[in-house]
Amino acid sequence: MPPAIILGGRANALSVARNIGRLGAAVYILNDDGAFAGYSRYARQIHVKAKNGKDQAQAWADFLLGPDAEYLRGAIVLSCCDEGLELLIEHREALAERYLLDEAYPPANATLLNKLATYQAAVEAGVPTPRFWIAQSSDQLAAVRDSLVYPLIIKPRLSHIFEGQTGKKLIVAQNFNDVSAAVDAVLATGTDCLLMEMVPGPDDLLCSYFTYLDADSKPLLHFTKRIIRRFPLLMGTGCYHMTDWIPELPDLANRLFSHVKLRGLANAEFKRDVRDGQYKLIECNARFNASDCLVAASGVDLAAFVYRRLTGLPQEPINQYRRGLRLWDPIRDFQAGLEMRRRGELTIGQWLASVMHRQTFFYFRWSDPMPALARLTLPLRKCLGLIGKRDVSR
Repeated sequence: MPPAIILGGRANALSVARNIGRLGAAVYILNDDGAFAGYSRYARQIHVKAKNGKDQAQAWADFLLGPDAEYLRGAIVLSCCDEGLELLIEHREALAERYLLDEAYPPANATLLNKLATYQAAVEAGVPTPRFWIAQSSDQLAAVRDSLVYPLIIKPRLSHIFEGQTGKKLIVAQNFNDVSAAVDAVLATGTDCLLMEMVPGPDDLLCSYFTYLDADSKPLLHFTKRIIRRFPLLMGTGCYHMTDWIPELPDLANRLFSHVKLRGLANAEFKRDVRDGQYKLIECNARFNASDCLVAASGVDLAAFVYRRLTGLPQEPINQYRRGLRLWDPIRDFQAGLEMRRRGELTIGQWLASVMHRQTFFYFRWSDPMPALARLTLPLRKCLGLIGKRDVSR
């Protein structure tokens, strides 16, 4: 069985490594120590550090296309982060000479990497979006000033560039001065930005659709889930999820995917607008999502599906999945509960009642406990200077 190489990611990389590793294939992780996936019994970590001013994606490309990675020739390369997608777009032809790559139409992947291009394509496809504005200069910002609504989200067009330098995915502005400062902060990182209306309503109105698209952009499976809570509230990542069936999402998402001719993995996040009841597009990803372990636990093992598809292994069609399964990050969800309690939106008793269910965890498995242990002991290992010493190249 050919090995698999996973580019970047955090909890999603760990989930993909476990699911492919259980098939019997060797799994290699190209990531930093803080990803924790390299501590899994199913994975081997390779550290490739960017040098001479190169970004991480280029450093990975240099390694994969250089002599040091010759022993990995024939491996399947999968991305769990935007930098990895960028690599697969820019170096697809060269990589395809050495490795097995999933189905893709690079222009579509590039469109979904760019937040403005995503929203523009959604409008063309007739998919509802929040109101949005372009602000690439002070003149453009001044021109749209009177039409802005607050709170307003300032999103970098290429979120991985902004997040890589600031640790943030977006900025929320409450007034025009905040917007002006946020735009300057985003532009300073080397990417343009998009101003987006914050869809009103609590976080539990957020939901997602997952699928896999064939060469004709036809969906081969359907999966939906919803958010119960996220942290920080109204702007953070999900800390409590639940599998569900939201029937409106497949048609909306596939309108966009078909319009841009997307192939391979696809995920779209929506939020139901309490003002008109419409599901508004928030963002899209053409890669494995952070909640992949929940998707797999429900019966939609995307990593195994892709691996089997690329290697020609037999597999049954995925026609159903378990609903009501939950994915929980206890620490971050407790913080979310405290914040909601301070706002008068949730009592401690209500929070406790909401978590009294069988849970799936992002990192912990009894059969593979080391990634969770590595996550818990990260501060101590940083103090002892042990970070980055688990390089395994062969």
